[in-house]
Amino acid sequence: MGSKFTVPGMTKENSRKVADLLQKQLSTYNDLHLTLKHVHWNVVGPNFIGVHEMIDPQVELVRGYADEVAERIATLGASPQGTPGAILKDRTWDDYSVGRDTVQAHLAAVDLVYDGVIEDLRKAIADTEELDPVTQDMLIGQAGELEKFQWFVRAHLENSGGTLTHEGKTTEKSAAGAAR
Repeated sequence: MGSKFTVPGMTKENSRKVADLLQKQLSTYNDLHLTLKHVHWNVVGPNFIGVHEMIDPQVELVRGYADEVAERIATLGASPQGTPGAILKDRTWDDYSVGRDTVQAHLAAVDLVYDGVIEDLRKAIADTEELDPVTQDMLIGQAGELEKFQWFVRAHLENSGGTLTHEGKTTEKSAAGAAR
C-alpha cells in the first residue's frame, strides 16, 4: 500500500503510473544482477578471468540501479517490492537458460539479455516523457551505462567487420551455440 503523498507538482495518478512502471524496472534490475552473477560463476574457458572480472562491476552497477529505482518508487509515495515473488510477477521474459559454459557462449546469451533490458528501458524512457522528467532523466542515465556494458560484451563477439558471432539468433541457447 502506498502513502497518501507524492512529490510536489505531480498528481497522484501520474505518480502511481510512474511507480508502476518503475516497479517493473526494479524487477528487471533485480533479475539482471542475479543473471549476471550466475554468468560470473559459470563462465569457463579461454579469457575466463577477464570476463569473470568484467562482470562484477556490471553486477554492482545494476544492483545500484535497483536501489535507485526502489528509492524513487518510495519518493513517489509507493512501496517498492524487491522480493523474488515480485520478480516472477513482473517478469515478461524467460529465465536465463545457459549453465556452465564458455566465455563466448555466455557473452552471446548475455548480449540477448541486454537487448531485452535495453529495449524495455527505452520504452520506459518514452513512457515517462510526459509524466515525470526526473524519473526519465534517471532512466536515461541508466540506459547509457547499460548500452556501454552491452558494447563491452559485443566487443568479445564481433569480427573485424562488425559481425556478431550469433547474428540472427533469437534465443539465449541458440546464441550460445553459435558463439561456441
